[in-house]
Amino acid sequence: MRISRPVPDAARNLADRLAAALATPGRGSSDFDLNPGTVLPEGRKLRPAGVLVPISLTSGAPRLILTKRSSALKHHPGQIAFPGGKVDPGDRDETAAALREAWEEIGLPQDLPQVIGCLPPHETVTGFAVTPVVGLIREPFSPRPEEGEVAEVFSVPLEHVLDPGNYVVESRRWRGSRRRYYVVPYGPYYIWGATARMLRSLAERMQ
Repeated sequence: MRISRPVPDAARNLADRLAAALATPGRGSSDFDLNPGTVLPEGRKLRPAGVLVPISLTSGAPRLILTKRSSALKHHPGQIAFPGGKVDPGDRDETAAALREAWEEIGLPQDLPQVIGCLPPHETVTGFAVTPVVGLIREPFSPRPEEGEVAEVFSVPLEHVLDPGNYVVESRRWRGSRRRYYVVPYGPYYIWGATARMLRSLAERMQ
């Protein structure tokens, strides 16, 4: 059983702002937002997935917790990502999947995050409809990276990713065509692709 701590005014204000932003109606995002010429197959079925957007309030200014995927992985090696993954048969929904995966990937206890809402689903090039689940963390925990999957658990200032001015658009060749995507770099961390796009959606709602 966890003992509730008094909530500072600044943290309460942030929680209220985030909850209001997440409750605002709006369409989901996509890996294809910056590539309007992409032709997607009709009748495609997206697999549901959930990722946790963990915001730590334990050390002064709020910080966003992210992971760096192992370079040994077959898919997206070395990329910056949220903890999370596909919805398994035993998961109640995308939120349950995000919390389960966060426990498995970084050792975050499932009862620690205070879930305050979700962003609309994000469609990925790999065929997933990913629901970003925003959770506040008010108590410290010791990250435990999942061996073989997570190379590093780190955090960046929340204010950095909530500032649309910190995002740039870059491009590279992908499957024979030029693909454009968002990037929100921070120090040595190159945050791009679906992770950056979902964060930019949150930044837009917080303005």
